[in-house]
Amino acid sequence: MSLHLEAQQFLFSAQKGVLSTHSVKFAGYPFGSVTPFVLNHQGMPVILISSLAEHTKNIIENANVSLLVFNNENDLQANARLTLLAKAEQTDKNNALIRARYLRYMPQAESYFDAHDFSFYTLYIAHGRYIAGFGKMGWIEGDDFQVPTNPLFTEEAGILDHMNADHADNLKAYCQHYHQTETTRATMIGIDSLGFDVRIDSEQQLRFSFPQAINNAQEAKAALVAMAKACRA
Repeated sequence: MSLHLEAQQFLFSAQKGVLSTHSVKFAGYPFGSVTPFVLNHQGMPVILISSLAEHTKNIIENANVSLLVFNNENDLQANARLTLLAKAEQTDKNNALIRARYLRYMPQAESYFDAHDFSFYTLYIAHGRYIAGFGKMGWIEGDDFQVPTNPLFTEEAGILDHMNADHADNLKAYCQHYHQTETTRATMIGIDSLGFDVRIDSEQQLRFSFPQAINNAQEAKAALVAMAKACRA
């Protein structure tokens, strides 16, 4: 797997990082804050932040930011991490598709949408520095993180409804076969060109990567059927 594809998959598997902005209060200093995020279908991180927050005030003055992404690992220096350099742009928080996707991953944020001072910001990646492990690292251009526009963004909700209503057993089988994790409940919460995410009964989230990128519901069906067959082999 190429370094940039591995970095993409890593980014899709993560949902939290440290956002660094240019401090307005203390000029010349970076300001770091823990920030959850959800990727949109183009592979760009989307954050939901308050206009009262220090990092939002900083972004308004200087939209160039950095996002350090990592997973839950005991030894962060020995495991993969990704630093993104990006430009933050405000995004309509009432966009129904983005809002629905964000809340599937971050249901605890629902009350924030009733607060007038919260807004979405999309981080458009310019460059990334991915460290996969000892001796395996490099810079990646922002375009390499970009997922081409395709119908999945509008088809996602229908795919999820179908899988959760009609193929719950397959979802549990995926967890067992690909992650060696038994569960009594598995819910698909998102699907994109590179894979899909399942929340299991312990509220743990599992990422499943497709062997090759998909672009629409028909290709998603074919990939999911092939994975189901692999579970039964």
